[in-house]
Amino acid sequence: MWKTLRYYWIAARGYRLQPWNSPYLQWRFETFLGQEAAHLDAKKFLHLSWKYRDKLASFVDWAATRRRLMRRRA
Repeated sequence: MWKTLRYYWIAARGYRLQPWNSPYLQWRFETFLGQEAAHLDAKKFLHLSWKYRDKLASFVDWAATRRRLMRRRA
């Protein structure tokens, strides 16, 4: 849960109250889901986030691991 919130906080910078308007998150969803994620609005963003929550959690775990490794090297 904390990893997910941390990733969201970093990724949604500038759009934290409206993450579906974030260009980065839109790109991430479109890359991950393809056409299903085109033209995101609040309802669609929340629906897709819930529908693919397991896969998104796996991605967030991967991102946290990568972040830890990068910090060790620096």
